Order: sequence, then structure tokens, then C-alpha cells
Amino acid sequence: MKIVSWNVNGLRAVHRNGYWGEFLSALSSDIYCLQETKAWSEQIPDEIKQIPGYKSFFNYHKEKKGYAGVALYLKDDMEVKNLIYGTGHEDFDKEGRVIGADFGNWAIINTYFPNGGMSDEAWQRKLAFYDDFLEFAMNLKNSGKSLVLTGDFNVAHEEIDLARPQENEGSVGFRPEEREWFSELLALGFVDVWRELNPDTQKYSWWSMRTRARERNVGWRIDYFLVSEDLFAFVTDAKIHNEIYGSDHCPISLDLNI
Repeated sequence: MKIVSWNVNGLRAVHRNGYWGEFLSALSSDIYCLQETKAWSEQIPDEIKQIPGYKSFFNYHKEKKGYAGVALYLKDDMEVKNLIYGTGHEDFDKEGRVIGADFGNWAIINTYFPNGGMSDEAWQRKLAFYDDFLEFAMNLKNSGKSLVLTGDFNVAHEEIDLARPQENEGSVGFRPEEREWFSELLALGFVDVWRELNPDTQKYSWWSMRTRARERNVGWRIDYFLVSEDLFAFVTDAKIHNEIYGSDHCPISLDLNI
């Protein structure tokens, strides 16, 4: 089974600029997880709302158009026990940041975590969301489910995960509080798959568009696949697809032998 995750930074823009078809052709997958779709369901063109051979599900900001939003595409033959829309925290759930599928003995959760860099209030809200998500994920895990967590976590965990760690000390996305939260999540029984398979490799999934950072490869790795420890034995590959354009993020993929 292949799972692909991508922060598209505007699903309609990816389609309008001709990258949608290229993305699907390059990365054939059983499950697609998209973040920052920036569209209500009725705004999405039919040709990207419905991919032949897949069923699609969307969660979007209930109050703001063009903000946040996540999507999940599953192959038609995948039997879903329950769909998951949000963590159950009403205030956060209205922002359309979480969508998932429960297959019974395992589940996948696709999340667009807050950036937190606009103001102190936004920063505090990011930390609150992290805490809420941690509780949500652990409740699922403790219920006996194996888990795949994916999406744009909006944090670089270690110095190896960004090109200029010293220059970014104290920057949102690399602050001690959010890095410690990520470490706690791992300590509670999750594996950062790509890093586990590539312990010494520097490779990034996001680059600032303001500074032409992608051309210079001055990036951050903030997009992840985490799996519960029991699933890691079934991982066969994980990749960061720097060759695919269309967003300020690139897609990532996970192969599982399940």
C-alpha cells in the first residue's frame, strides 16, 4: 500500500497551474492526503473532487473561505469503518484541519497543523492545538488501533531538519516548546519514518517562496509520516519527492506492506 501526503497550498491553484495531473501521474497511490486545500467542497472543480477509481472526502474551514482545509482520497475498494472529521474539540474542528479514516484495526489521520507565527495569540493557539491533537492521537492508539499520522506538522524536529538551524533559533516552527512536543509524541510510541530510515540525511519538504529558497535548497522538513511502533515493521519505503512542484511544499510518500 502506498500513501502520499502533500500540502498543496491551494488545491485550485495546483489544478489551474497544470500540476494536478502531473502529481497524480508521478505518484500513483492507494491513499492521497492533502493539506491546505483552501477551498470549500462546492468550490472544487469536479475533475479534482472526483478522481476515477477513488472516493474523496473533504474537511474545510467552516467560517473562512480560502483558509486551511484537508482532503482524503481512498481507492474505491478500500472499506472504511468510520470517517474522522476533527479531534472532537469544537473550537479547533471548525477550522477543518483534521480528516481521517478508520479501517477497524488501523487508522490514518491527515492533519494540517497551525502555523502559529502571525501573533502571540496564534502561537498560543498552535500550542493548544498540539496538546489537543496529542490527546486525540493517544486515545485512538490506546483503544488498540495501529496509526498512521501524516500531514504538515509545521515544526522541524531536530537541527538536521532545516538548512539553517542556528539562524532560526527561536523562530516559530523551531521553538523548543514545539520540538519538545514532537519528541513527546515519539516517546509515546510513534516513529518518524523517514528520519528512522535516513538518520543522517538532510532533505526538506518546504521552502519559503519569498526568498527563492527552493532553488537554493534552503528548506525545512515539516511534513511527516509517523506510524505507531507496531506498524513500523511493515514499512517498506518512505520518500520525500523534491522533484514534484506546484506548491511551496513537496509531496512525501510511505509504503506499507499491509
